[in-house]
Amino acid sequence: MLRLVRVLLILAALWSLYWFAAAYGLRSSVSNWFAAREAEGWQADYADLATSGFPLRHLTTLTAPALADPATGTAWRADWLTFDSPAIWPGRQTLRFADTPQRLSYFDQTAVIEAQGMSAELHLAPGVALELERMALTSGPWALRQEGGPLAEAQSLTLEMVQTDDAPTYRIAASAEAFTPGDGLRRMLRPTSALPRSFETAQAEMTVTFDKPWDRTALEERRPQPQAVDLRLAELHWGELRLFATGSLSIDEQGIPTGEVAIKAENWREMLAMAQAAGALPPQAVEPAARVLGMLAGLGGNPKALDAQLNFREGFVALGPIPLGPAPRFILR
Repeated sequence: MLRLVRVLLILAALWSLYWFAAAYGLRSSVSNWFAAREAEGWQADYADLATSGFPLRHLTTLTAPALADPATGTAWRADWLTFDSPAIWPGRQTLRFADTPQRLSYFDQTAVIEAQGMSAELHLAPGVALELERMALTSGPWALRQEGGPLAEAQSLTLEMVQTDDAPTYRIAASAEAFTPGDGLRRMLRPTSALPRSFETAQAEMTVTFDKPWDRTALEERRPQPQAVDLRLAELHWGELRLFATGSLSIDEQGIPTGEVAIKAENWREMLAMAQAAGALPPQAVEPAARVLGMLAGLGGNPKALDAQLNFREGFVALGPIPLGPAPRFILR
């Protein structure tokens, strides 16, 4: 019995040494990373760094973290951020964000994020690169606000990114329950019919191939850039408006897409009016577009439902035979 007690005491002492050594290593990794970013010209600071959770977990809390990258003009700060991982393996991290407002800036534009229970699960592969195997961001009720009022809000948010067998390819799924556009966006769209305040459905699922896997260099050097997008399904349901999309795009080094995306729109005339109100469609193009789209909808047998295709070619995008203008650039900064 005495021998067993001695063995248990030795094991407890060894585990305690391991736990404190790992905790020190985690704190050192975080502080060294901030110091390296600061040496590169970033603003990268925090008020305090502490670890708790003995004996089974490591809870590393950053107080008042602030990051700003002058190369991309992006900045973020919060009251606190906690890294939670099993003591046995720090590569299974759960990041818990402050329920208090977080501030996200892009050059001179600043938005405030208010989210309840926002967390991110990170599964990292063993190794120095810390390659991302899975990320899942979830949140309870959240809102994105600017000085003029809310930009958008929802009752939940789910974003999942899972690495496939092909290392730089990831399955991505996103959904938001009761997604609600802000008053400014509603005024800009100026819908002609009474729409409910929130979307009934807002979700998307796709597979994206990047030029390199997501790992620690995505923050330290440059973001992986998309090379191909396979959109399995995107679905929006807002009152009488329904939009479905599926298709695939290839993307060159300049971020210019090539490919086709099939769309189905129910109540498409309302969407056309909203596109005009938002400035996405020039006024002189509305009448011809309505005629052509009406003809295409009539061919499908339901004049209120439109089956068409977005064609991306040589830096431009067209809806069927109707040119819409320059295609968006797919560049992550």
